[in-house]
Amino acid sequence: MIIAYFIAAGILAFLTLATGLMKMVRPKEKLATMGKPFAWVEDFTPRQIQVLGALEVLGAIGVILPMALRIISVLGPLAALGLALLQAGAFVVHVRRGEKPYLNLVIFAIAGATAVLGFFALAVGW
Repeated sequence: MIIAYFIAAGILAFLTLATGLMKMVRPKEKLATMGKPFAWVEDFTPRQIQVLGALEVLGAIGVILPMALRIISVLGPLAALGLALLQAGAFVVHVRRGEKPYLNLVIFAIAGATAVLGFFALAVGW
C-alpha cells in the first residue's frame, strides 16, 4: 500500500511542482504566450497566479515529506486532498472559458488516488 502511495505521490509531486514553479517564476505575460493551456492567465492577476503556483509547490512538498519522514504523516494525504481541490477549481475555470480540462481531470484523479492510498496506509499502521 505504501509503495503505491509513493508512486502516485511522486507522479503528483512532479506534475504540480513543475507547473507551480513555472507559475511562480514566469511573468504573466510570458505565460500567456505559451499557448492554449495557459490562456486562463488572462482572468487572473499576476499575484493570484503566483499564489496558485506557491500552493502547488507546497502541495508537491506536502505529499512527499510528511509520509517519507513519518512526521505528522496525516499531512501527506491532506496535501493530496488540497491539490485535488485546486484541480477542481482549475476544472471550473477551464469549463467556464469553454476549454477542455483533460489534464486537470487526470491530475485530480491522481491526487484523489494519492489521498485515498495515504489514508489507507495510515489506517494499517504506516
